[in-house]
Amino acid sequence: MDNPVLMIVAGLLAGVVSGMGIGGGSLLIIVLVSFFGVEQILAQGINLLYFLPTAAAAIVIHIKNKQIDWRAALGAGIPGMAIAAAAGLLAVQIDQKWLKIAFAILILLTGLLELFKKDPGEDKASAGDEPH
Repeated sequence: MDNPVLMIVAGLLAGVVSGMGIGGGSLLIIVLVSFFGVEQILAQGINLLYFLPTAAAAIVIHIKNKQIDWRAALGAGIPGMAIAAAAGLLAVQIDQKWLKIAFAILILLTGLLELFKKDPGEDKASAGDEPH
């Protein structure tokens, strides 16, 4: 499907969803592959291009609001970048079929974890009800 208007709408919706902290990039990959017929590996590359400016904007806002734990960010970020580079090199070697299956499993597991994740406020609310 080569409809530029629909592609722009998909990009705008992914941006709105990202702004809400839901993960618009992952949804963008699904939309590109499922509705626009883009190959998985190309959709992931497009997602990276999409991610860079949105991540830069988010970092600026979080730095301004002093919401970054630099020790944790560097501790997770440095190995994360190395693993991402290695995974990117591996992804271009994997058959598209298996890449799609692996991505589908990842999205499914992420969705299930979010669905059944315990709300952190739940413990605090119930703690006040118990006798001491």
